[in-house]
Amino acid sequence: MSVEDTGSGTDADGRVEPPPLSASLERGEPHGVDADEEDPLALRLEGLILGAERRYTPFQAARSAGVSMELASRFWRAMGFADIGQAKALTEADVLALRRLAGLVEAGLLSEAMAVQVARSTGQTTARLAEWQIDSFLEGLTEPPEPGMTRTEVTYPLIELLLPELEEFLVYVWRRQLAAATGRVVQAADDEEMVDRRLAVCFADLVGFTRLTRRMEEEELGELVEAFETTAADLVAANGGRLIKTLGDEVLYATDDAGVAAEIALRLIETMANDETMPELRVGMAFGTVTTRMGDVFGSTVNLASRLTSIAPKDAVLVDGAFAEELTRTGEAPASEAEAAEAAAAAEKEGEEPPTYRFALQPMWQRPVRGLGVVQPWLLTRRPGKT
Repeated sequence: MSVEDTGSGTDADGRVEPPPLSASLERGEPHGVDADEEDPLALRLEGLILGAERRYTPFQAARSAGVSMELASRFWRAMGFADIGQAKALTEADVLALRRLAGLVEAGLLSEAMAVQVARSTGQTTARLAEWQIDSFLEGLTEPPEPGMTRTEVTYPLIELLLPELEEFLVYVWRRQLAAATGRVVQAADDEEMVDRRLAVCFADLVGFTRLTRRMEEEELGELVEAFETTAADLVAANGGRLIKTLGDEVLYATDDAGVAAEIALRLIETMANDETMPELRVGMAFGTVTTRMGDVFGSTVNLASRLTSIAPKDAVLVDGAFAEELTRTGEAPASEAEAAEAAAAAEKEGEEPPTYRFALQPMWQRPVRGLGVVQPWLLTRRPGKT
């Protein structure tokens, strides 16, 4: 790789100087990782988890992978890792990862921008997973089981046992999720629908969460949030929805079917209402075109669902007009109770079974919603006997 490729310079002796990875290095400030100053256990654990020892500086890793320093830095930062100057802190696995990403670009399978997105989405997802596993799982297990035992004596053999099992499970779940996501894509009607799809989008928000943070101890608050997120995630998954993200006191999920989204929302409220330790819940839903990027959803439909959540009464579900129309179109709810009564009377007169509906819709007062104009909310409830 040429000097021009890397943006590096030469010193007085003509040696190639590797380019800096950070602004601090450009200013001549020290920046890097000194292995001599690091905890020996941390280094041993790193070697165990990565399966390789430190061998390369970022410049050497980029050169070994056959990529420019600029691209290597973009990949590294996209994965969520801090600049490390030119410390010898990278391994053969880092070189291989760079080579694989660059190879996908060279083969024309991914554009450079898409490869960076792959690195970013993977980094963000696995960073959260790793933090959760350490905070909620490994930290508790690495408490010395017997007096006199050090954390060092417990942590290393524990991770040595857990690592291959967790790795296999991670790959299994990823393949399952990839299969499900691929199935949704291939069922899309056209190429545009693969990116901009019509979805039911739902926000569920704990009422009075800010006040709770002032009254509850941190541990209690953490347990409440975890219980809420677990309940919501289980209900969404069990009923065929897709959990987009959790935000502590709020969850966001989406479904292809408005009826499925409505069922999940009502079950969430019913489940939370039966738990005395939980605050009330309010839910807002909208149906329409949604743009999906990196597992998240964007667009006016998402914004409208969020606004409806903020004005929803306690333990209630508000939906927009498009959501209400979709429920009536699919026969999940009548346009009005008067229409339902007329249909039942007509069926009885003909000696037929009256139509059955799962949900009821009640129009609420129109109101202006910031950034979205005047909105007609509908109160969604379950019809009697439909559980």
